[in-house]
Amino acid sequence: MSPWDIAAIIAKEPTSLEEEINEIRRRGSNRDLDSASEFEMSDIFYFCRRGVESIMDDEVTKRFSAEELESWNLLTRSNYNFQHISLRLTVLWGLGVVIRYGFLLPLRVTLAFTGVGLLVVLTSIIGFLPNGSRNSNYGSNDIGVVHLMCYRICVRALTAIITYHDSENKPKNGGICVANHTSPIDVIILASDGCYAMVGQIHGGLMGVIQKSMVKACPHIWFERSEVKDRHLVAKRLSDHVEDTTKLPILIFPEGTCINNTSVMMFKKGSFEIGSTVYPVAIKYDPRFGDAFWNSSQFGMVNYLLRMMSSWAIVCSVWYLPPMTREEGEDAVQFASRVKAAIARQGGLVDLLWDGGLKRGKVKDTFKEEQQKLYSKMLVGTQEDRSRS
Repeated sequence: MSPWDIAAIIAKEPTSLEEEINEIRRRGSNRDLDSASEFEMSDIFYFCRRGVESIMDDEVTKRFSAEELESWNLLTRSNYNFQHISLRLTVLWGLGVVIRYGFLLPLRVTLAFTGVGLLVVLTSIIGFLPNGSRNSNYGSNDIGVVHLMCYRICVRALTAIITYHDSENKPKNGGICVANHTSPIDVIILASDGCYAMVGQIHGGLMGVIQKSMVKACPHIWFERSEVKDRHLVAKRLSDHVEDTTKLPILIFPEGTCINNTSVMMFKKGSFEIGSTVYPVAIKYDPRFGDAFWNSSQFGMVNYLLRMMSSWAIVCSVWYLPPMTREEGEDAVQFASRVKAAIARQGGLVDLLWDGGLKRGKVKDTFKEEQQKLYSKMLVGTQEDRSRS
């Protein structure tokens, strides 16, 4: 096989596995394909090409890093060279540092501690009230007022500018609210416009104190570390919650990890197996004023929050989509994909089939085995055809 043939194979438009391998064999051998051996060394060019294509046009791993900006927003974290291009840019950047760290950051930290402190104190006080005065219609009584007030103070601590669309579709009690996930502040963004029951793992430290105080006033769903992997137990807890129409809608992020707000990745099917009404919500951030994406493998929570509070602002749009239910003959995976496609379409995000778990794990062996089975099937089929002839 000549170098020109190899180049033609690599540059060839993509086709099916069998068609391309047969084309490679035709270029590399003067023999008839029917008389070719079961395996030829030239077959590896197909897999080499697919591997190079995956590396050059990787649509998965780039979703786990901050979105690239078309223009510089005077933040050092956006680009470490722009502030040294000219004296004017250096002066503007230095002035921005003084404003953000000298004025905005102390004010925002004060607001954040105020909001979290009030949330812990007031929800703890409400927890001592008689059950009859706080167990019905959680979203409109004192509990709802306390939650909205505290979360809105926390939103001010981020200087978040939020635009809510189609509020008539806001989640209702007894339902499940699902949204794309970019950052831990997604919870604050949504909770500042409505009351939700949170779902998550029990933590220690300050987060644990907040969780314990919140659950005293409202039926949130917290799991022990040993319980999280028990799918049946999780499904039972969620199902029991949504059956009570007096309880707040559950807020869930089915991706299971933070994505950089350019796409929506595979939704876990667990929250779609319950059979409750699902209220999709699309969240889209504007990274020009501050990137809300949390790269948990690079930054801890405290570091991340400081970066958020030292940004210019957090600007985002929230769309409440019409409620959706499982159609007849539709399984949980298909339902999850349909909801995900609706969120991606409304938010202008790329709809990807890949699992967000690839952020920390390797590609599953089943994906590799699928390609191996296709190649094996092609070879076995060729052997059968030759035996018939």
